[in-house]
Parts: sequence; structure tokens; C-alpha cells
Amino acid sequence: MNNTVNIALQILPTSKTIHPYTIVDAAIAVIAASGLKHRVTPFETVMEGNYDRIMEVVKLAQQACYDAGAESLMTYLKIQSNGNGDVSIEDKMGKYE
Repeated sequence: MNNTVNIALQILPTSKTIHPYTIVDAAIAVIAASGLKHRVTPFETVMEGNYDRIMEVVKLAQQACYDAGAESLMTYLKIQSNGNGDVSIEDKMGKYE
């Protein structure tokens, strides 16, 4: 899987003392610092790039949530790939912007 893929990441943290938005902000900061093309939406963040690199960022984002005070996480991924080429965010969203 050397082509460019899109992976949607949704992390749902739980904490008895910290608002979930604060914890999710830590994950989004990791994604933003990764240099990957990404889009933050109300329910998930979509990343574009090499599959292995995105999966590294997913792991870092999860750890950032724990570091920010999450007691547990539910993490959901959606992956779009194309065996014949790349997948881009613009292919799906360009006409709406």
C-alpha cells in the first residue's frame, strides 16, 4: 500500500475529570504537527498520505489522549484506498468548497 490513502480517525475519550474536547484537542495537535494533509470535521479527522505514516500518527494521537488525561479510548478508523492509484480529499470534497 504505497499509494496515497485517506484514513478517517475518530477517538472517543472518557475521563471523569477532563472534558472530552480537551483530550481530543491533544490528538488533533499531533495530527496537525505530523505534516499530513488533514481535515478536522465535527465527528472525525480525515488524513491523507502514506498508509504506514498515517497509522504511526494514529498511534501517537492515541497516546496524546492518554497523556492528556483520558482513562479509556474508543478509536474508530475508516480507510479508503485504491489499488490503481491515489485517493485524495479533494476528489471527494473539492466540489463543496
